[in-house]
Amino acid sequence: MQHSAVPELAHTHTRPIHWVATATAVAGVVALSSLLQPKPATAAQTPGPPAAAPATTGVDFPLHCGPVTALVVKKATGDLDGDGNPETVAVVHCDAPMGTPPDGVYVLTRGPHDTHARVVATLVDPKARNTVTDLTVTDGAVAATLLGYSTPDVPSCCPDVKDHARWQWKDHKFLRTTPAGARSV
Repeated sequence: MQHSAVPELAHTHTRPIHWVATATAVAGVVALSSLLQPKPATAAQTPGPPAAAPATTGVDFPLHCGPVTALVVKKATGDLDGDGNPETVAVVHCDAPMGTPPDGVYVLTRGPHDTHARVVATLVDPKARNTVTDLTVTDGAVAATLLGYSTPDVPSCCPDVKDHARWQWKDHKFLRTTPAGARSV
């Protein structure tokens, strides 16, 4: 048997104190890890970012403009039917070179598989000869200020009736109410 030229080192001999120190360290790590565990997993998914409101580009508005194009002049967005997804309300008229063409007010939505938004409701038909001066979506309702005409004899240049209208989604359709204070111009 050959003897080592290096004397045996003291730390190479295990003693009971070494086992006690190791057991204490392991117990400390286990105790600490039980306090710092991740939150429990749940089956519910966290909601993603809110859906974007439908854009007005590429929409086929039910407006007949002949050789000129339909022009979106105002828009407002908000969740009108309570499904958590925003709709867009657009004020549109023909881009006529002269005069003040009548406005149409349309509600747009987009389904999960639609490439473009689509018109789901007409709130103001251009045949009514109204001009929309103000449009808002607040608390799930559409509000607009409309300028119109008391009779067909009133010239198109000079609307003589000012009306405040409000639409609310109820029973799967938009119901129009006219707040108090509608007046003539």
